Amino acid sequence: MINIMWENFFRKDRGQRTIISVLKENYLFQDLTEKDVRFVNDVIHVRNYRPGEKIFSQGEVGVGMYIIVKGNVDITIHEAPRAGEKMEEAVITRLLPGDFFGEIALVEENSRRSASAVAVSETQVVGFYKSDLVEILQRNPTAGFQVVSRLAEVLGRRLKETTEKVSELKKHINDMKSFKKSTES
Repeated sequence: MINIMWENFFRKDRGQRTIISVLKENYLFQDLTEKDVRFVNDVIHVRNYRPGEKIFSQGEVGVGMYIIVKGNVDITIHEAPRAGEKMEEAVITRLLPGDFFGEIALVEENSRRSASAVAVSETQVVGFYKSDLVEILQRNPTAGFQVVSRLAEVLGRRLKETTEKVSELKKHINDMKSFKKSTES
């Protein structure tokens, strides 16, 4: 299993928790007041998934992000098939309670999912959608600003990690090309 940028460095304790405690512990909401967290709790959506059920599919339009309350979620991508082979999915990482994913959909217009998310076990997630973020920004601008600021930090960190991985891969490819040239001489 490849575990690139999906590993959640914002992960906290994974004991049994209520939705309110999941929100309080989540990096995006941890600076909110008790009242603000209760307000967020009133606008979020709790959803349950069975093992093997897709939360979303690669290529779909994204509408929001998800926080895992209980269960596990695999993040997968379609692997390009070779001639005559069927398309397969590769597991990028397995996410655990407290992890969140899909946050790009909160800020990108008509964003397409870059991967699929599939429940591995009985899974409960909190859905936090773009319309929820807009409602928080309109009804409680201070709390909305705090959430958007944290969201920007997360996206910046993941972009930095992606850039580092692409640079490493590019260096590796160049090293392989150099090696190939030296063995052909």
